[in-house]
Amino acid sequence: MKAIVIDKDGVSLKRPPKPRRKKGEALIRVTLAGVCATDIEITKGYMGFEGILGHEFTGVVTECTNKKLLNKRVVGEINLGCGKCALCNRGEQEHCKKRKVLGILGKDGVFCEYITLPEKNLHVIPPNVSNEEAVFTEPLAAAFEILQQRAIKKSERVLVMGDGKLALLCAFVLKLTGCELTVVGKHMDKLLKLKDIKVKTVLIDDLKSKEFDVVVEATGSSGGISTALTLVRPRGTVILKSTVRSNRVADLNKAVIDEITIIGSRCGPFKEALRALKEKKLDVTRLIEETYPLEEGVKAIKHAKIKGTLKVLIKND
Repeated sequence: MKAIVIDKDGVSLKRPPKPRRKKGEALIRVTLAGVCATDIEITKGYMGFEGILGHEFTGVVTECTNKKLLNKRVVGEINLGCGKCALCNRGEQEHCKKRKVLGILGKDGVFCEYITLPEKNLHVIPPNVSNEEAVFTEPLAAAFEILQQRAIKKSERVLVMGDGKLALLCAFVLKLTGCELTVVGKHMDKLLKLKDIKVKTVLIDDLKSKEFDVVVEATGSSGGISTALTLVRPRGTVILKSTVRSNRVADLNKAVIDEITIIGSRCGPFKEALRALKEKKLDVTRLIEETYPLEEGVKAIKHAKIKGTLKVLIKND
């Protein structure tokens, strides 16, 4: 099959064998995949991953044990736990010490024609949700994870730092809470994506208020945490969404002195994301910038690396 692979020679189009499903797994024909900031970091050496890239996808089940899934359009959770440890038994396979992660750690990803995933990881896409909407399920779930970790009150002042794909998705989700929301970034053209949902946006140099109750750091920058700590109020909360290859530098004395709560935030609830898409609570397709055929996957990744680029998709015809 055709696949976009990263190895010691870089990123290229190759033809590895079609995968074979194991017990409890489904074989899925990938229909659409999204290029994520994490994929870009992996091409720079993050996680030391080699194999087929990509983890955001929609697909159609072609082989499975659970016949209710056969021929269904699906999305899939990306963490594959061992299924035996205490963390997995608590339903926390995303933190299993022996876990594999789709397209990120020990498991080939989705920039290809076919993948395998455990059937328990799959979620059927509602009929009224298009593939172009559903391909955002994984990053949208990551945005909904914020609400799982920290209740947001309507009276609270919340700041999202960043104007990239994940930051904008976080803004879409946080807007649903009715909080006093501000999004700060560097690119006004990207911030304009939030205009019609009436979110206050500001360029970083024009930000005046520095006393936010909650600051969501989604800049994709190693210095983001340091800036976030200067923008949150004493006893406020900083939520970290960025994963970057380079080391982070921050003065954590401020976190101690101001008694700031810092929350790491990664994967999230697929059911909440799909429900929001089904109920048309938000429009994620406005973030799509370009779609490339699988054969041009390397070109798609290069496009996604350009600063200011929003969502680039890879389509498997």
